[in-house]
Amino acid sequence: MSDITIHGAGIFGLSIAWACLERGARVRVIDPYGPGAGASGGIVGALAPHVPENWNEKKAFQLESLLMAEAFWAGVEAVGGLSAGYARTGRLQPLADAAALELARARGRGAGALWLGLAEWHVAEADMFDWAPASPTGFVIHDTLTARVHPKQACAALVAAIRERGGEVLREGVQRGQVIHATGTAGLEALNRDAARQIGMGIKGQAALLDFAAPEWPQLFAGGVHIVPHADGTVAVGSTSERDYASGTETDAQLDDVIAAACTAVPALADAPVIARWAGLRPRTRSRAPMLGAHPLHEGQFIANGGFKIGFGMAPKVAEVMADLVLEGRDSIPEGFRPEASL
Repeated sequence: MSDITIHGAGIFGLSIAWACLERGARVRVIDPYGPGAGASGGIVGALAPHVPENWNEKKAFQLESLLMAEAFWAGVEAVGGLSAGYARTGRLQPLADAAALELARARGRGAGALWLGLAEWHVAEADMFDWAPASPTGFVIHDTLTARVHPKQACAALVAAIRERGGEVLREGVQRGQVIHATGTAGLEALNRDAARQIGMGIKGQAALLDFAAPEWPQLFAGGVHIVPHADGTVAVGSTSERDYASGTETDAQLDDVIAAACTAVPALADAPVIARWAGLRPRTRSRAPMLGAHPLHEGQFIANGGFKIGFGMAPKVAEVMADLVLEGRDSIPEGFRPEASL
């Protein structure tokens, strides 16, 4: 039985811990701030695919992860007894003009081949849906691959499942066995200090939670904003993408603009009370891809970082390939995800 220590109780650290436990390892997760204290404790939770064109290893990896997600979260919920708020409800996006309409149809043909017939990307009339964003053409993109989780609830569900399986999630403790660093923005900053150039950084995001019940409806992407109905009778809207900020955890007028954009896209949200405001730093590597593999600073140890905006969507597959590497010595990490791609 292998001993695994994971530093960082965000979505990558907790998901890898779960995958290792499922293979019989003894696992300890250590995070002085507690589970989901950073970007993974957010409120949006949009598990959305990349555009189905110009196919590459990152898009293929994400597709496989999104297709794994339903079974992954069902397993977590069955063991731990808490809901992650997962549902594959799809997504709608408005189409502004005839050129956008034609491009969307072309991408739909691409999805037919690239998504292996396991999900669809197609153009539909907006009035076919109970709610849809305002669309100048009267048409929307409808994809059936997009899903959602509630990030904070998903982290809590993973913690419950890990503990039920005998794993530990601690604020402090002695590391033992194989060591994985999944420490988000702080981990990227440590790499920056050791390197001659910037390896990664925290990008601030702000989001809001509205009191509006639409749990079965698809999420929307309109006006540059994600609008995500959650199972608990709320709708999340977000987020900003800020390189410059005075505080990484305080909300400001930029979030008001996000809320206004959501209400313009979906007028039904205009009277919905704002019940929570959130801000946090999302770890983005220089390559914009996750950083997985041998740790550049700690010989014989491993890194899993750089989830940025797609961490929850990538998590099931990230957990699988990291468990393969650490427990079995099988390296199936895409070349573009290796640390040297960002160094």
